[in-house]
Amino acid sequence: MLVLLLLNAVITYRIALAYSNHLHDRNLLDDTQSFARMLQTMPLSGELSPQARFLLEYDPDGHGYFNVDSLHHGILVSNADFSAVAKSQDCVDSTPLLYSAHLNQQKVRLATLCIQSATDPGDRLAVTVGETFDDRRQRAQEILMITIPMMALLMLCVGALVWFGVNHGLRILRPLTRQLAERKRDLAPISNPDVPREILPLIETIDGLFGRLAEMIALQERFVADAAHQLRTPLAGISLHVDRALSATDGKTRTEALEHVRRLNQRTARVSGQLLALTRAQASPAVVETLDLTALVPEWVAMRVPEAIRAGVDLGYQRPDETLRVPGYAPVLQEALDNLIDNALHYAGRGATVTVGIAASGNQVELYVEDDGPGVPEAAMARLGERFYRVAGTQENGTGLGLAIAHEAVEHFRGTIHYQTSVPHGLKVSILLPRLTP
Repeated sequence: MLVLLLLNAVITYRIALAYSNHLHDRNLLDDTQSFARMLQTMPLSGELSPQARFLLEYDPDGHGYFNVDSLHHGILVSNADFSAVAKSQDCVDSTPLLYSAHLNQQKVRLATLCIQSATDPGDRLAVTVGETFDDRRQRAQEILMITIPMMALLMLCVGALVWFGVNHGLRILRPLTRQLAERKRDLAPISNPDVPREILPLIETIDGLFGRLAEMIALQERFVADAAHQLRTPLAGISLHVDRALSATDGKTRTEALEHVRRLNQRTARVSGQLLALTRAQASPAVVETLDLTALVPEWVAMRVPEAIRAGVDLGYQRPDETLRVPGYAPVLQEALDNLIDNALHYAGRGATVTVGIAASGNQVELYVEDDGPGVPEAAMARLGERFYRVAGTQENGTGLGLAIAHEAVEHFRGTIHYQTSVPHGLKVSILLPRLTP
């Protein structure tokens, strides 16, 4: 508001100065015309009467100037050096001419009027009357000094109205702030039909934040529930076999109990790792970047070759004929592929062949893991990807989280996972991701 006040003062001064110049120019023209009429009614002998000189030179805030230039006789009367201003030779018609010039090292405003000489009909006179700009500036400053207090008072009133209006208007937030202060773990939306439309965007943003927080809390609670569900059995088994080892009197029983403890401990570690991987996959990745699958997938598959050799599985890679790029985050997508390879290595069986490949499929890219193992019954296909679901009759130990982790990871990048039976037997799991053009 202070900046506006200063800007308004500058604009007001400019307008007042322009108005003052307009009035003074009009008065200057009137004085010039009056002086010209006086010259036409009285002979000019080289000197003006004291009364006429007083009227022309009187200016309480500056100085008045006059000059009469004859076409035949030169300067007849003058009170300053008018050599740089209009002369009788410059006269074209009887229209008054207004212009600015410099006299006595100061800027002045001049008016020149051309008339016929009263004593010599063939002569032409250029009558010039001038004044300084001091009085004009003084009038503009007086107008400014009158308007500044009024503008300042107006802005104070506006400020008071704004202060009152903001404080009065924000009272509608007090019920909402009390409602939020009274909440503990309630993340239900706070919007209702009584919310004023002025703050509706704020309320909708808060509701959106509550929704995201509720999802995160639900994710944490689900993780705790999953961990408790999956770890309860192995921990109970560890406790049972530890008691058995402590109470055993022979070394064979003690060794069997400790062997059970070791296997259960490995299972517990695997379940914990899978649960953490699932939680990471459910959280949105911090970065989405362009991934060149033709360069990354061979490296990821090569890291699993030693494990495949130990499992007696032929793990291979099918290279595409072109470079294929997709949106994603490399660690998350690698974790999804690792879980698909894990499932194939565990359930395909020794002597099986597992192929990881990439292929273009329209505007999508297919990243697949295919094996020639026993496959999955058609009745169980629909449930693949559910957390903790394992196909009935499976002898391998597992958590039932591998495919769920892959599903959660792929969904962040607008991808999907599809299952189909391989010919003549086996399972093919395909990750479909949007294809990016170069």
